[in-house]
Amino acid sequence: MSSWRSWHRPLVVFSAVMALWALVSAVGLAVDDRVLVGAPVWAKPFKFFVSFAAYGLTLAWVLAQTTWGRRTGWWAGNVVVVTSLVEMVIITGQVIRGKRSHFNAETPFDASLYTVMGLTVVVLWAATLVVAVLLLRTRLADRATAWAIRGGVLIALAGAAVGFLMAQPTAEQRAAGNLDTADVIGAHSVGVPDGGASMPLTGWSTTGGDLRIPHFVGMHALQLIPLFLIALVLLAPRIARLRDPELRLRLVRVVTAGYAGLVALTTWQALRGQPLIHPDAATLIAAGVLLAAVAAGVWVALRTAPGPVPAQAQAQAPAPTPAQTEPASDSEESTV
Repeated sequence: MSSWRSWHRPLVVFSAVMALWALVSAVGLAVDDRVLVGAPVWAKPFKFFVSFAAYGLTLAWVLAQTTWGRRTGWWAGNVVVVTSLVEMVIITGQVIRGKRSHFNAETPFDASLYTVMGLTVVVLWAATLVVAVLLLRTRLADRATAWAIRGGVLIALAGAAVGFLMAQPTAEQRAAGNLDTADVIGAHSVGVPDGGASMPLTGWSTTGGDLRIPHFVGMHALQLIPLFLIALVLLAPRIARLRDPELRLRLVRVVTAGYAGLVALTTWQALRGQPLIHPDAATLIAAGVLLAAVAAGVWVALRTAPGPVPAQAQAQAPAPTPAQTEPASDSEESTV
């Protein structure tokens, strides 16, 4: 069974640092009344610190499940730590200066910082891809756990890739024809300028599309899909059907497919310049089809005849992490 002591330690320390910096940003929100691009100046770093704390801790646990290429996974985790720290230092530094960090080409210095941020994001995404490949090569004893982890990582990669769309010049910026001298290149919003009317807490646009929505939803699949499986396991002592590992596997598959559909739907909605809270008929129909498909999948999963439940599972549900994994080679075992 995977112990927390086998988690990727640099990522665990990184997550703790991010949590502490989130507290500092919260203080900044309380005492600093400056506003940047329509939002409190400390709102962006606060959200990034919280997100990175959850992301790093989850990735530390995920890497502990690998049994193939563990040395490679350890280095990939270190790359995630370094690139994420560089990005957060730049974001925090720009906040202190009262400047926007993303899409800023106002001065050569600002543009250089944004270029460095862009490079760190590409490297971070590539390192996470390496982790995903290692997970695909690792055979996990519990198939539901394998689906939850692999599905969560792959969807998180797709959500992170949405960020690359934000870095592209908007249609309005291209139409202006002055990209070489523009102060801002790229945007979170689609169809409207950044900094307009927005939802509370999230800051997502209420007048146009917002690519931060699929970006957020996708990246947090890494936490939410495994949490769904953990919920099934915790309910298993009270609900006999959930003690069936095959039922849990079927339900995780349905939720993973539905979650991927949600990321696709929110991306499509944002790219059409449509606010999340003001969907048109096409979006509502697509959402209805997706919801019906997930409901049908759950119904089929529950209707399927249950498989044999191991004797020990009658008294206690298995842990959500695999009880056994393939043994790692001697050269890899000592690296994590």
